[in-house]
Amino acid sequence: MSAIVNCTDRQPSELLEDTAAGSAERVFKPGHRWKVLGIGVAANAAFSATFSGIPATAVVLRQGYHLGNAELGLALGLLGLGVALSELPWGLLTDRWGDRRVLLIGLGATAVWLLVMAMLVVPTKAGTPGVTLLAASLLITGLLGGSVNGSSGRAIMGWFRENERGFAMSIRQTAVPLGGGLGALILPSLALAFGFGAVFGVLAGASALSALFAWRWLHEPPTAGKDHLAAASVAGPAPLRNRDVWRIATAIGLLCFPQVAVLTFASVFLHDFVGLGTAAISASLAAVQIGAMVMRIWSGRFTDRHGNRRHFLRLCSAFSALAFAMLWLLVLFGPTVPGGQLICLAVLPVVLIVAGISVSAWHGVAYTELATLAGASHVGTALSLANTFVFVGFFLVPVAIPGLLHLWSWSGVWLAAAICALIARPIFLRPA
Repeated sequence: MSAIVNCTDRQPSELLEDTAAGSAERVFKPGHRWKVLGIGVAANAAFSATFSGIPATAVVLRQGYHLGNAELGLALGLLGLGVALSELPWGLLTDRWGDRRVLLIGLGATAVWLLVMAMLVVPTKAGTPGVTLLAASLLITGLLGGSVNGSSGRAIMGWFRENERGFAMSIRQTAVPLGGGLGALILPSLALAFGFGAVFGVLAGASALSALFAWRWLHEPPTAGKDHLAAASVAGPAPLRNRDVWRIATAIGLLCFPQVAVLTFASVFLHDFVGLGTAAISASLAAVQIGAMVMRIWSGRFTDRHGNRRHFLRLCSAFSALAFAMLWLLVLFGPTVPGGQLICLAVLPVVLIVAGISVSAWHGVAYTELATLAGASHVGTALSLANTFVFVGFFLVPVAIPGLLHLWSWSGVWLAAAICALIARPIFLRPA
């Protein structure tokens, strides 16, 4: 068990904020931790609607900005690269400054920048922004939005008990498919009806609202100075020198590669290869996100009760590899058999949904295990290290997919996804 200090083990009379800076004492009710969890969900959903929702508009984005597949992949990839480059610095700042300050700065800056994009980086009658301007703008969006992931996770790990953390972190991680699902349902139609000014404006409003929630309710978990020092002193080695932390972070990143493929290019696959329309594509992507939400909550509760996080992570890797291998075979051989068009139209979206849910079900469990290994004083850094690998995938995968399409069509894309999931399995730690 990690030495993460939390307020839920303390009596209400003990739940006082640190008054070293001369601030008035503040009493937190035992249920305040659920507000903290809600803030984590809101913040992650807001940014997920950005980094998952914008790729869901890929078909409209390609048309509106006059992009080829390679240019589209570059623009979407730089959004992920921005997060990857900023995750670790934001995580280190979170461990130094605390969650509240980092979230307020990051969410506020993200909201302002998206508003600037809504005014200046959208197609108009006067002209269409070039791919360079669009890609650079999305890169900056990622750099600012990287503040959300490690900070809100650190807050949740601090406010919940050990036997609640998998469940709480899994609820927090449902924000990613929640925001992505809402983005997939709303943003493509919004882009078609009102243009990308409305898309970026809505996303700016979501970030601003989350910043307001953080300002109102997010506080550090109440800890006396001695308790905090004791927790820090018994924590393990710093994450950047902890081999087990690096293994889990690496496996998280690898298992996210096929997930990113679904998030960024599934809409193009369903449009170009399967032949679905905008409404059916949005419904399919939303089904992936809703299924991922349900599975993340279930997996968090299940592994809390059974203490089997590592076994569950290895099982998810194997099942995801199997699901993408099935998708690869259907794409490769489906069109060649009698009734192949019907297979493509009816079966491929279902298999894609199953594969997408499978490769998205494990996040809360993985982040809980990673934070537990890191210890109290290094949670922000450890989670940000993992997210760095995750968003390297958000950069590399969209850039690589057009090349795979050119060489091997969609069968090569889904085979590569299966291989990544399979490689991740032995990298996850064995059950203790």
